[in-house]
Parts: sequence; structure tokens; C-alpha cells
Amino acid sequence: MANQRIKGQEVEISIIADGQKQTFTDIQSSEFSQETETTEEGYLGEKSNRYDEIYKGYTGSVSMHNSSPELFSFLQVVKDRAQRRTPGTVINVKMTLAFPSGERSRIIMEDAFFDASGVSFGSRTDYGSTSIPFKGSNYRVI
Repeated sequence: MANQRIKGQEVEISIIADGQKQTFTDIQSSEFSQETETTEEGYLGEKSNRYDEIYKGYTGSVSMHNSSPELFSFLQVVKDRAQRRTPGTVINVKMTLAFPSGERSRIIMEDAFFDASGVSFGSRTDYGSTSIPFKGSNYRVI
């Protein structure tokens, strides 16, 4: 069997705000990054430095075209939480990767927090687009 690589058509992104799945269908791109930092220290009598790493959380983003007003419901949830109107709100981002081999991986980015988001229109003929950057402390892969 050929060793096929995964493509974007095999990736599904879901955003779950307080248990309610937000459906965004026109996702153009998505990113996930584990954030780590290395430290370096040199000691007397040793010929090279020692290294260590520190886990600093995760970052991610979703870019999409806008095809439904559901985006604004989601942005309202984020705004309400940021203004402490609904302080217990938890928003998770789930990325499901369906590999050509039939194996699946799910990355659950827990308790995500969001940077500036909105809608932009490049011209009269361009689709409205949105970028939603986020970050958080912990993720897990299942």
C-alpha cells in the first residue's frame, strides 16, 4: 500500500462553546502549534551547554469564509465571556484528522481563549472572511 499523506479534505474543525457545537462550513485553513521554549545553561568543566524545554501552552487559528450568521453568535459568546457576563463558559476547539490509512487522531484544544476576530470584505466581489486566532494552556490527543 502506498504511503499517502493527509490532505485538508480529511480534516474537520469543530468549536464547542459550553457544550454547543458551532458549525462553520467554509473553513479555508487552520493551524495548531504546541508552544515550547528552550533554555540553555553552561557549566564550568563541561564542554557543551545543557538544554531544557518549557511547555507554554498552544496556539491556533481558523480562517474561513462567512456563510451563516452563526459566526456572530459565536463571537457574542466570546465577548460575553471576556466581559465576565458568563464567566463559566468553556470553549474547546477540536481538530479531527482522518488519515488515508483509516486511522484517526483528534486534537482537543481545551479551554481556548480568543484574540481579535471580525469580518473583512476585500472588495465588492470578494467573500467575507474571518480569522479566529486562539490560545490556551492544555491540549490532548485522542
